[in-house]
Amino acid sequence: MDGDRTTRALARIEAALGRIESASRHPAASAPVNSDLDARHAKLMQAVAQSLHQLDELIAGGSA
Repeated sequence: MDGDRTTRALARIEAALGRIESASRHPAASAPVNSDLDARHAKLMQAVAQSLHQLDELIAGGSA
């Protein structure tokens, strides 16, 4: 019974490896450019960086 589970698990692993190999030979096309999304992402990254800087200051005992 345990051998059957092992055999099924190995078959699933081999199938997954086959899918990985196939995907690596045919990479997905790059995502289309979305300047609005890029701008929003940059703004969010800046806000997060500022928040993290403020947290660092508070942890260090300084004023934010």
